[in-house]
Parts: sequence; C-alpha cells; structure tokens
Amino acid sequence: MRNSKRSEVDPFIVMDVLEAARAAEASGRHIIHMEIGQPGTPAPVAAREALANRMMSDSLGYTVALGLPELRARIARLYKEWYGVDVAPDRIVVTSGSSGAFLLAFNALFDSGARIGIGEPGYPSYRQILTALGMETVGIQTSEAARYQPVPADLNGLDLDGLMVASPANPSGTMLGRDELTALIEACQKTDTAFISDEIYHGIEYEAKAVTALEISDDVYVINSFSKYFSMTGWRVGWMVVPQDHVRRIERLAQNMFICPPHASQIAALAALDCDRELQDNLAVYSENRKLMIEGLPKAGFDRIAPPDGAFYIYADISHLTDDSLGFAREILDQAGVAVTPGLDFDKQRGKGTLRFSYASDTNNIREGLGRLKRFMDKKFGQGA
Repeated sequence: MRNSKRSEVDPFIVMDVLEAARAAEASGRHIIHMEIGQPGTPAPVAAREALANRMMSDSLGYTVALGLPELRARIARLYKEWYGVDVAPDRIVVTSGSSGAFLLAFNALFDSGARIGIGEPGYPSYRQILTALGMETVGIQTSEAARYQPVPADLNGLDLDGLMVASPANPSGTMLGRDELTALIEACQKTDTAFISDEIYHGIEYEAKAVTALEISDDVYVINSFSKYFSMTGWRVGWMVVPQDHVRRIERLAQNMFICPPHASQIAALAALDCDRELQDNLAVYSENRKLMIEGLPKAGFDRIAPPDGAFYIYADISHLTDDSLGFAREILDQAGVAVTPGLDFDKQRGKGTLRFSYASDTNNIREGLGRLKRFMDKKFGQGA
C-alpha cells in the first residue's frame, strides 16, 4: 500500500533503547534504567483515590474539548501560586499530554512549509511532529557557553515563522533565566515569529525557580504537562496557555482532532494539583540523585558534564571516548546492564559524541547504576578512566 512522505520520520531512539532493556529483563537480567525520562514514582495517592472514588459514580464520558472547567480554573490558580501571574482560566487548554498540545499549537500557528527553530540538543519529537505536519525544522546549534540554550544572535538570518524553547531543557536540564527568556521573546516579537515555551519540567528545579514565559508576555504559547513533576506520564494529560484571541481557534482543532482529553486522567490531575507535600518528597529524591550523579559520573570517566538546573537528566560529552554513541550505549547495556540514551536523539550533528543519563529512578538504583558504570569504564579504558 502507498505511504506518505510525511510519515518518514526518524525513530525515537530512547524508545528503542527501552525496548532493548525490556528484552534484556525478559531474559532474566536486572537492568538499571537511566534511559527513560519517566519518574519512578506513581501518580500521587490522592489523585489515584480521587479517580477510584469517581469511577464508582460517574460514567466518565466526554468532557468539553478544552477540558474540565474546574481543572482549567485550578491550573490558572497554579500560575498565581508558582509565579505570581494572573491567567484567565479560559486561556487554559487541557490536552492529551504535552504531545497533544504540540499538535494543536503547531496546527494553530503554522501552515505547511513553515520554518520553526529548535535548539539542538533538544527533544527529538518536536522535529518529527513538525516533519509529519509538512513543516520545516531549523536546527539551531546551541553552544556550551550558552548552556545549550538559543540566544537572539542565533536567530539572525534564519527567517523563522516560530521558535520553540524548553526550560528546563531535555536533554541538558539547563534553564533560561528571566533576562535570557525576555531577550528571546522580544527578538521573536520584532520579526513576528511565534514563540512557544515548553515548560513541562517546571517544578523540578534545584537552585532557582524556573521562569514561565507568561511572566514576560501574554503573546506566547506555553505548554506544560502532568507527566514529570506530577508523576503522571502514562495518564496522558497536559495543558497549554494561549493568547485570548487563539482560544476559539484551538477549541475548533481540539474538537475535531481529539474530541476531549481523557476524562479519567483529568479527574486524577485535578487532585494531583493539591498533592504538593508528596510531590516535594519526590523532588527531594531527584535532588539526592542529582548530587550522586554529579559526583559519580566523573569518577566513572564521564567527566565532561554540566550540572543541570532542573529536570532529571545529565548530558555528557563523550566525544573523547567514541564517535558512535549508539554503539557505545548498546555496549553499556550489554556489558554493564545500564540503559542510557545516545545523543543522536537530541542532536543530529553532535549526538554521536554524547549520552544522556536520566536520574528519575529511585536512589538505590542510581547508586547501583553508577557502580556498574564505573566497573564498565574501568574495564574498558583502564582504572581511573
């Protein structure tokens, strides 16, 4: 049967690594998962209890396309609590995960052939979704000096229709400060370039609070999710905040593309928003894991790293060790029993010489994984590699 050129997207390599790790586990091996960006904790207790109780009395049919009104109002209150920003609830759109938000945002903002700038290294699915929609991704090679985040000078001469940024970023964990974010938004406004801010790792920060683009401008799209801080990856529920005059445009798209976000997930998400004590306990685990990784990876020979500001990743330069990160990751899985992600997912040009390590697992697994990595590297490159 025929197929479309739009469907010729690259695989999401981390999912291939996860599948290889699962196959190894099925054969009886114990694998430490440092590949997948998924909290090791379940949804908060109260969130699960709220859904269990609601299922006994509610058929959980369709909701309105933009999401449960009470959930949208509670998310609006979150912006006041976290950032001191007033956001009208009717500007908030509940989505089927952040991926659903990307689809809605890209369709609402851009026509086929549009050019959208993406910082590299960056989350690979941006590129693949844009490709599937017939749009062009313009990779922006960010620098280590700028902590792998784009700066206004990077945009010169690119003739972009849109710019997508992420703070904290995947895979680097770096954040844009208020001045840096303001400079990018103002540069985009001068050239009528749509600005989209991926903020799905907000809440997972260590030394400074992340800045939302809504603190700077209302003329932006902000995307967030319950997957990371709220520990609800498989529930597939997220949200975005859009300018007032874009709400009806998004609503029409959402009605036709998704009908509505999952009702059950929205019930759980509403309760999760009031589970801050449990979620802060999760953050304390990530913080301890981050400390262990920053200390342990250099001891294992992965010494070209930058401490992350947020999220739960460390991005390591291994170009002095190999120019085949995919093969190197496979070797680590086979010989050390640790699953890590090749940088090729995040940067087509430089990814052959980088790896991403996730520390979203529990602390005992992180300790065990670091020990395995050190033994592997000592054996491969000699003691003290």
